[in-house]
Amino acid sequence: MNPAPLSLEHLIRPNGIPSEHIPVLFMLHGYGSNEEDLFSFAQELPEEFFIISLRAPYHLEPFGYAWYAINFDAGSGKWSDDAQAINSREKIVTFMDEACEAYGLDNKNVTLLGFSQGTILSYAVALSYPEKVKNVIALSGYINEGILTNDHGEKDHSNLDIYCSHGQVDQVIPLEWAQRAPEVLKSLGITHKYEEFPVGHGVAPQNFYSFRDWLTARIQ
Repeated sequence: MNPAPLSLEHLIRPNGIPSEHIPVLFMLHGYGSNEEDLFSFAQELPEEFFIISLRAPYHLEPFGYAWYAINFDAGSGKWSDDAQAINSREKIVTFMDEACEAYGLDNKNVTLLGFSQGTILSYAVALSYPEKVKNVIALSGYINEGILTNDHGEKDHSNLDIYCSHGQVDQVIPLEWAQRAPEVLKSLGITHKYEEFPVGHGVAPQNFYSFRDWLTARIQ
């Protein structure tokens, strides 16, 4: 099966199990990467999932893609281009609807798996539109409350389940930024698991096995 001509470039791993309600896992890569990065995990993840790895919409020179521009010299208040991030949030939501229809997927059983900037967008989509997401795997990222919808606090988040992890010596996104996530998730009544690993800005093998086990336990 070839990827359908949808609004964002993407790679797919079709589901091999006959089902009328196929769960879907969307992968959102980090800044400067592309859709092939997280897709390397695909063959090691549960076969029950139809996996779609997205390419971010903003092209970087000389290579790679981003969900929004980052000013690495700025403080936390001006770190990211929130307008671009909000635009990408909406592009992802639109793409999710397109993909579920095009591939015949269960839009009530959606998992987002993000890394770094992809995690920031995964949080933004799930907390803003909890009715569209069931599970989130949030690797090496943080919650940017500036890119959530204004009414996100009024939404029902009781169906969400989130796995968060971060490297204790992450040199890109400070550990303390990630450590704020459990407090925000708790305030919204979201079931979550938070873990730290003795690594930098990356996914250690034990981190991979931990989130894979977490995901496997949530297959329906």
